[in-house]
Amino acid sequence: MTEDLSPAERYAAARIRAAEQATALAPFRELYDFGLDPFQIEACQALEAGKGVLVAAPTGSGKTIVGEFAVHLALAEGRKCFYTTPIKALSNQKYADLVKRYGVGKVGLLTGDNSVNADAPVIVMTTEVLRNMLYAGSQSLVGLGYVVMDEVHYLSDRFRGAVWEEVIIHLPESVTLVSLSATVSNAEEFGDWLDTVRGDTEVIVSEHRPVPLWQHVLAGRRMYDLFEEESDHGGRGPGKREVNPDLVRLARMENQRTYNPRDRRRGKMVREADRERERRQRSRIWTPSRPEVIERLDAEGLLPAITFIFSRAGCEAAVQQCLYAGLRLNNDEARRRVREIVEERTASIPGEDLHVLGYYEWLEGLERGIAAHHAGMLPTFKEVVEELFVRGLVKAVFATETLALGINMPARSVVLEKLVKWNGEQHADITPGEYTQLTGRAGRRGIDIEGHAVVLWQRGMDPGALAGLAGTRTYPLRSSFRPSYNMAVNLVHQFGRHRSRELLETSFAQFQADKSVVGISRQVRKNEEGLDGYRAGMTCHLGDFEEYARLRRDLKERENDLAKQGAAQRRAAAATALEKLKAGDVIHVPTGKFAGLALVLDPGLPAGRANGHRGFEHQDGPRPLVLTVERQVKRLATMDFPVPVEPLERMRIPKSFNARSPQSRRDLASALRSKAGHIVPERHRKQRAAAADDREIARLRSELRAHPCHGCDEREDHARWAERYHRLQRDTRQLERRIEGRTNTIARTFDRIVALLTELDYLRDDEVTVHGKRLARLYGELDLLASECLRDRVWEDLGPAELAACVSALVYEARQADDAVAPKLPSGKAKAALGEMIHIWGRLDALEEELRINQAEGVGQREPDLGFAWAVYMWASGRGLDEVLREAEMPAGDFVRWCKQVIDVLGQIAAAAPRDNSTVAKNARKAVDAVLRGVVAYSSVG
Repeated sequence: MTEDLSPAERYAAARIRAAEQATALAPFRELYDFGLDPFQIEACQALEAGKGVLVAAPTGSGKTIVGEFAVHLALAEGRKCFYTTPIKALSNQKYADLVKRYGVGKVGLLTGDNSVNADAPVIVMTTEVLRNMLYAGSQSLVGLGYVVMDEVHYLSDRFRGAVWEEVIIHLPESVTLVSLSATVSNAEEFGDWLDTVRGDTEVIVSEHRPVPLWQHVLAGRRMYDLFEEESDHGGRGPGKREVNPDLVRLARMENQRTYNPRDRRRGKMVREADRERERRQRSRIWTPSRPEVIERLDAEGLLPAITFIFSRAGCEAAVQQCLYAGLRLNNDEARRRVREIVEERTASIPGEDLHVLGYYEWLEGLERGIAAHHAGMLPTFKEVVEELFVRGLVKAVFATETLALGINMPARSVVLEKLVKWNGEQHADITPGEYTQLTGRAGRRGIDIEGHAVVLWQRGMDPGALAGLAGTRTYPLRSSFRPSYNMAVNLVHQFGRHRSRELLETSFAQFQADKSVVGISRQVRKNEEGLDGYRAGMTCHLGDFEEYARLRRDLKERENDLAKQGAAQRRAAAATALEKLKAGDVIHVPTGKFAGLALVLDPGLPAGRANGHRGFEHQDGPRPLVLTVERQVKRLATMDFPVPVEPLERMRIPKSFNARSPQSRRDLASALRSKAGHIVPERHRKQRAAAADDREIARLRSELRAHPCHGCDEREDHARWAERYHRLQRDTRQLERRIEGRTNTIARTFDRIVALLTELDYLRDDEVTVHGKRLARLYGELDLLASECLRDRVWEDLGPAELAACVSALVYEARQADDAVAPKLPSGKAKAALGEMIHIWGRLDALEEELRINQAEGVGQREPDLGFAWAVYMWASGRGLDEVLREAEMPAGDFVRWCKQVIDVLGQIAAAAPRDNSTVAKNARKAVDAVLRGVVAYSSVG
């Protein structure tokens, strides 16, 4: 080839090769036994040129290579590199990878739990650790040259996203930032912001999947391709992909009405032959069972596979179903290796705990090559599953979606059982972004030539909608940044109030808000043009139709107001009646799911807050706890009582009654039926409507009839135009308010937070008081509440276990609200301290409401949750794992996770607590030791 070049061309080519060899990238490329992709080379070259980079690429495409090049550059230049990840599991994995390459001496690890070689030039850490270092002005920042932010799209996370923005804004200018993100549709917008706050930033976007992904639907015995073969390119090719017509036909056939003997066709019964053909067609469509799916994938050579089930219980049930079905995916040699690895990794767990943790059932699944993976599992168990899966010794994993956001566990295939999941509030369709994240695990680079995403057929499935999910591979990055109390005192301490305000206005949240104002302003202009047209349409030759339309609206609003007032009065009367109820009253619930006879177990007055009840809001009124005749114990609300309720009878509730015991509920419900089953409640009489006697309504009706436009033949036509005019005018005013509201939103929230902190003497203008300095060391959702408890000496003289119980209320949040039974609490000083914490929270909540600090927008202090206090108290008191988990009714993984969060906050309290004759710091350290034992202490590096 070079013989064809002229001497000048050969000389130029030689110079280019020599220049490439002189770069830091050349020796770095030799560390890998595969060639780098164009996007990786482009990003590495930008980094070497001194630019920051944002790399947005699909899962599994190898974007971490760019982060590793930043490590390589830092070591070559004699500077430091911090590699940040969103979760400890990822930190552990990246630490192990870098130690393998650069050796133990050059790599450290910092997570909330552990510190390993903290002075190393390369440190892997969670993002929160770096944020805390920045606020504390840590000496470790000296000599820092590069920061890699892996999974930077986490800044969309509602709960933790703000941390990413805090780090990006506060990093010293001399630090080069490497941002690694999943494919997002607004990477350029994010890059523009990074360019504004960090300086020259190169945006590199790659949508190329190194391993093509094929999409399928499994219905009955047949695996259908989602897209027509000639239009699909494994998610990599150009052009529009067409939905497989066989799938469309299948959906149409399934959606046809099933046979009904009453159906008629041309006046005759549907012929038997038609019914038989329909039955045969339908017999080919069903949702395969979990063992059938795994067997089918095994037969097609599509294992290892991850099946995503949006339920922990579902994951565990899937493993059991496969075991009962006799599935065995491992041979004898693989089974032996699995047992060796498992026994080695779990050697430190005492034998008596293994049974409690379900070890033997778990091991049986692993030996057969089958496992679950979810947040309720013990961290050690999860890590073993991950290791065995990567080694190919576990071939079928049933996982919740948390796996898709975490560690590196690629598979040949990914299976989605359903396209709907519970989002904490309701069952919602998964988004294109979530679908991309889940299916992105399919296809292992360097192992598989293609990956496979399999969706199980479900009744009512729309192949077109599924194709839309699979075809939209990007999702927008939305900032979740909100100022917090801790952030405010740290910022004011470092920069003063004015500069802090300016810094917050450089956040990505404000950047996006300001940008969106441009589009809203354009819409306002369009609306104003539309208003001119509507005004012409409602013009009436008899008079001012705008005035006539206003009278009609005023009349309608007055009627609606009176109707609302009547409803409010009825609700108030019902609430007053509820407040008079006592335990043992027999009542009739008039409406709702639990209508019928019920026995009041607890009147549920708002004062219940003080004695440990959680979940009540004062404005909600009484919420009686009742036993229905159907043996259900439920917490009712005022909405279940549209009319006042009166006791029909009285009953004695046995002292031995236990709301959690089915037998207790059955016996008491039977006594209820015997005592009051024959009573017929009185019907509530309807009252005369208030509108009938209202003078204002009479006046408006009179003016309406006297108006000239009332006699117009085209009155209703004009009225339709007037209604459109009014609606558009209302929408336009809302848009104008949004424009006003979006400018300086973050700074305005900061001002309110500063006002509250000034009121409580945490700040005095630009000075941070001694209380403020304490708050600066407390990180967490309830940072201000923790600081106020220290200030009011609420936790003085508590023992270590009692202190752990109180601190649990600052971190714990129940997965689902359970108002039926008040949580069990430790007695004595701990119970009194928890009550005082609730009281302080109530005071802060009232102050936040007064200053318009809105919890719905992610700012402010939520109510402490006492649901974990008893469990952590027992554990810190030295009780056994079996007893604690049984009492807590909680999976081991959840128990460990909450304990570790309690330990984290106890450590902060030990550092922040006053030293003057206070026992809190000493007892917080003792509490850490008491909680960090046994199952809580079993974990690998992080």
